[in-house]
Amino acid sequence: MNTHKDLTTAPVVASGDTNVISHRWIAVCMGTGCTSAASAEVRQALIDEITARGLEHQVEVRRTGCFGFCAKGPIVVMHPDGTFYTHVEATDAKEIVEEHILAGRKVERLMYHDPVSNIPIEKWHDIGFYSKQQRILLRNCGLIDPENVHHYIARDGYRALRKVLTEMSPEQVIEEVVRSGLRGRGGGGFPTGVKWKLARQTPQWPKYVICNADEGDPGAFMDRSLLEGDPHSVIEGMIIAAYAIGARYGYIYCRAEYPLAIRRLQIALEQARQLGLLGEHILGSDFSFDLYIKEGAGAFVCGEETALMASIQGERGQPWPRPPYPVVSGLWGQPSNVNNVKSYAYVPSIILQGAEWFQSIGTPGNPGTAVFALTGMVNNTGLIEVPMGITLREIIYEIGGGIPNGRKFKAVQTGGPLGGCLPEAYLDTPVDFDSLCAAGAVMGSGGMIVADETTCMVEFAKYFMKFACDESCGKCPPCRIGSMRMLETLECITAGMGTLEDLDYLRYLANGMQKGSLCALGQLAPAPVMSALRHFEDEFRAHIEERRCPAGKCRALITYEIVADLCTGCMVCARNCPSNAIKGEKRQPHVIDSELCERCGLCIEVCKFNAITVR
Repeated sequence: MNTHKDLTTAPVVASGDTNVISHRWIAVCMGTGCTSAASAEVRQALIDEITARGLEHQVEVRRTGCFGFCAKGPIVVMHPDGTFYTHVEATDAKEIVEEHILAGRKVERLMYHDPVSNIPIEKWHDIGFYSKQQRILLRNCGLIDPENVHHYIARDGYRALRKVLTEMSPEQVIEEVVRSGLRGRGGGGFPTGVKWKLARQTPQWPKYVICNADEGDPGAFMDRSLLEGDPHSVIEGMIIAAYAIGARYGYIYCRAEYPLAIRRLQIALEQARQLGLLGEHILGSDFSFDLYIKEGAGAFVCGEETALMASIQGERGQPWPRPPYPVVSGLWGQPSNVNNVKSYAYVPSIILQGAEWFQSIGTPGNPGTAVFALTGMVNNTGLIEVPMGITLREIIYEIGGGIPNGRKFKAVQTGGPLGGCLPEAYLDTPVDFDSLCAAGAVMGSGGMIVADETTCMVEFAKYFMKFACDESCGKCPPCRIGSMRMLETLECITAGMGTLEDLDYLRYLANGMQKGSLCALGQLAPAPVMSALRHFEDEFRAHIEERRCPAGKCRALITYEIVADLCTGCMVCARNCPSNAIKGEKRQPHVIDSELCERCGLCIEVCKFNAITVR
């Protein structure tokens, strides 16, 4: 196998004149988030500027995967000194080359500034967003070129595969994964090694290894970012899994809405085949295995393993009854091992560093790290990797930087659209499978949405239930009908037509869906509604008994009023009102006709005197 020096320790290269080239290479984030913010143009501008200066043989401009700090993209990091630049534009390329590369001076205006002190912070590991992270899965994202297999190899890539093929039996590989305590990161938390053992013990061939990359949670991009930034780690983990269970073929099921992830997977698979890491007689051994990509059409239900396999077979993506489980009868009725992207990507590190190393991270029963897409009403949004056991408070306030605009925290939704929301009293809950479950939420695959005091929790619950309705495959009545009835009930409450009996009806429907639905979509779909009702029943009652939305979000339950003492009669609100609901003479206090008012909020936006209130 090829061996390469670690890419982070490349020597400094000096120029031929009085200027010192203090950087070996420049990392430009080329994940989907930064690419959408024109990072490709930034990279090209840097390449053009470096070429114009005759430095192209001394300074590399490297595409990388996601750095995680998506709120600050496009991100550029200078190496080897690690200076971290944010919100970089193509027009900044000339200044970066002239100042940072040639003159050796930092471009301070592009550096991350502490939001409290406004002091620039030079290195990424000194930024609060990264301070409590522990990057194992994301160790290569933002560092290597995901389209260059040799970069991955230089970071110990495929060493674990060589180890298992030359030093370990399949049973030893499985035992190592079992001892590590790795639990599936797709949401269920089932022990990965146990699943592998069951698949190996099934005396039937052929067997299949399947990667579930059908990430469909609103606001979630964990799997996508890993596939875009470090695809070979997932591929290596799948090859090891195939060796362990005795599989000859495998599939990566990735939704078609992830074109960059699919393209980089295709490149990585071809590179692996060229180097003898995939295909016949891998690395000269007796073991043969190959991988194929199956593009999904974007149905959320295909994140459920049996619906996913039905889709691979060319059938409609609907779940199958279980048992039998996939490890006994899965794809085309054959034993099949299905794991999440993150679950496979952990495996090479576990094989190289040992089960004890992995067990030393996190908490007993929940070892390792967790990757979350931190979104919503929080200052620092992005992709984070934290040790299991860290608290919600640490994530939201220390990594996330707290709630913007001085507002108060209200709730955090963990586990995506099938998860649960937790109020302020639960902020010190440890983040792991068992603690979140005990609190009434779930780990899920890694979505984390923060809500502030302006969020209506009834509307919040309705949003997730609408998602569940839209994504239900319709196969089983408890999910198909129950979700629609729950959504209709929530719509009645937000429209001011709810009754207290509706709250008991919601609980009744949730119980039926949880007990009778065929798959996790229907079983867990009521969770956001039930957790909101559990922790914020007073808001539901305010909508019903007082016909009032405490957060001022439900249009049917709010009234706009003009405070006469503050109104100057400037006419601005009246001129901007789309329904002509604001009446009054110039320089005289105005009034709002509630019958005509569309409750669009435009009058509040244009009023310069804060004369309009909502009740």
